[in-house]
Amino acid sequence: MTLELKALQADVLRISDIYAREHGIDRSGDWALLKVQEELGELTAEHLRMSGRARGAADAGKLGDEAADVLGMLLIYCERAGIDIEASMQRKWLHWLQDTSDRSS
Repeated sequence: MTLELKALQADVLRISDIYAREHGIDRSGDWALLKVQEELGELTAEHLRMSGRARGAADAGKLGDEAADVLGMLLIYCERAGIDIEASMQRKWLHWLQDTSDRSS
């Protein structure tokens, strides 16, 4: 199975560089991991609104936006941490598809 995460990751990294430059953001140290946590919190808050367990109007579009922020920051974190996310996904998840096709043969 082919993933296109590397292309997405490259685009996200370019956008992050532009954003940091324009807003003077220091992205040193553990910044990327802390941002993953921040974005996950925002996704959680929107999920709670969608399920009627938090104040404010639910917004399905915002839920998707927050999920995109989590993914974007995770891709940035992976690059900074030296994680090949495509190889990791293959090793951890996608091998099950290969194993399943081998078993059905």
